[in-house]
Amino acid sequence: MDRESGASAGPRLRRSLTLWDLILYGVIVLQPVAPMSAFGVLSNRGHGLVVTAIFIAMVAMLATAVSYGKMASVYPSAGSAFTYVAREIHPAAGYITGWSMVMDYIVNPLICTIWCAGQAFKFAPAMPEWSWKIFFAVVFTLLNLQGIKTSARVNAGLAAGMSAVVVIVFITTIRYIFGHPHSDPGFFTRPFYDPQTFTFDNLFGCTALAVLTYIGFDGISTLSEEAENPRRNIMVATVMTCLVVGLLSAAEVYVGQLVWPASQSFPNEDQAYVFMAARTWAPLFSIVGLTLLVANFGSGMGAQIGAARLLYGMGRSNALPRSFFGQVDERHHIPRNNVIFIGVIVLAGSFFLTYGRGVELLNFGALIAFMGVNASSFVHYFLKGKQRTLGSFVVPLVGFVVCAGLWWSLSTPAKILGSIWMFVGIVFGVWKTRGFREQLSFEMPPE
Repeated sequence: MDRESGASAGPRLRRSLTLWDLILYGVIVLQPVAPMSAFGVLSNRGHGLVVTAIFIAMVAMLATAVSYGKMASVYPSAGSAFTYVAREIHPAAGYITGWSMVMDYIVNPLICTIWCAGQAFKFAPAMPEWSWKIFFAVVFTLLNLQGIKTSARVNAGLAAGMSAVVVIVFITTIRYIFGHPHSDPGFFTRPFYDPQTFTFDNLFGCTALAVLTYIGFDGISTLSEEAENPRRNIMVATVMTCLVVGLLSAAEVYVGQLVWPASQSFPNEDQAYVFMAARTWAPLFSIVGLTLLVANFGSGMGAQIGAARLLYGMGRSNALPRSFFGQVDERHHIPRNNVIFIGVIVLAGSFFLTYGRGVELLNFGALIAFMGVNASSFVHYFLKGKQRTLGSFVVPLVGFVVCAGLWWSLSTPAKILGSIWMFVGIVFGVWKTRGFREQLSFEMPPE
């Protein structure tokens, strides 16, 4: 990271990131292969209709991206959903939003562990799948204990490699589709709408899971201090990232549904896209499988240290016991206790949760946070704003309503598990703050 020294103010971050730099960063974070890992889960939940679900989720995420970008300009240094909600609505609501984000951070490395273990088992079936879960949970933990950080250049290289694989998949799938004549007049429109399987429950249930494709777009706001014209470019980049990833994801699942219709069952739900790609060209089983394995490995390792940092921020501010969660390892300068704590949860959870259920739990917390951001934007710009506009009313309202509907469309087991998590957190918050009469912070630690 480039820095320049001031004569008296000390080193400062250089504002060198253009709008296109921010968009590239966002696409890298969300990954060009975003919907591939969840393709089977999405297809089975929606009985097709995955493309339409991706587009509906994009509407909610675009509205939320606008709200997030506008709130990031109000709180450029804090930059988190729980901060916006706490300051614009109420500290108790902010705490609830923060607690939902904790579940997000913890579940993310868990589902990556489950997916990596399943794919590795396909590559090396001599080693049982449960042992692969132990392997990845332990490796994630050990690497994060060493303080290993992936550089921007490595991320860019990985994104380029993933993009190349995506191009190959498009070429082989298009060749396969047009190399097999189809007499059905509805063949090319069925991924959008299949009258034989369409129900609103299937559609919105699938859409509630498709939100996973966009998780992480809010990370662009962390670059506010290094961006040119951040008040404009952060919001524009966030919206454009959601748009680019949404269109790319829709194209990926569209060709996937044409090659492998929802009426045909997958050999393995979690590796569905790998089997689909192999149907078009056999070597893609290994190429796509390895690509997604690397993508989920990097995502899982990064998500674990992110979860550990969030817990450290809570421990440092005494939202959690400081003696355990607020400690930093002197040698590697990481929250060692928290890394191990997350690793234990990931290992145990991988034996009790499926990938699909984990996705629902992650989206349970994410959608609560997104509703909070939209509500905060509505309060700040419309209820409290001096210059109220139609956009400050419509955009956050649309984002909130669609996110609320998607949250409600999650499966009953996911809502029960998520509600238990929220109940435990609220009870703890009430006890810790004496009925929220005292402040309870969720602030993130500085970089």
